[in-house]
Amino acid sequence: MYTASAQPRTASKGDTMIQKLSSEQRAAQIAQLDGWQSVEGRDAIKRQLRFADFNEAFGFMTRVAIKAQEMDHHPEWFNVYSNVEITLSTHEANGITERDIRLARFIDEIAAGK
Repeated sequence: MYTASAQPRTASKGDTMIQKLSSEQRAAQIAQLDGWQSVEGRDAIKRQLRFADFNEAFGFMTRVAIKAQEMDHHPEWFNVYSNVEITLSTHEANGITERDIRLARFIDEIAAGK
């Protein structure tokens, strides 16, 4: 059963600490991404993508899902037909971490190949 903690925390995954990026680090990293924006009122980033049709959108989501599972880092997303909206934030750190940036870069790479 999933239970959410009310307090922000820094968690560890194996030997790797998951640390929230500073506002300066976050701004520098987001500037290097393609089409990602800060989410108002929340320490998260989002990107909206449009594909030719549902099959292309679903194929894209499948590739992201496989990578996310490998990373043990899962996006929040919303899909309607050919539109996909992705939000990234590391819940364990209550904000954006390097894990979000790595997944966003992967998303950018495969989106560019659409």
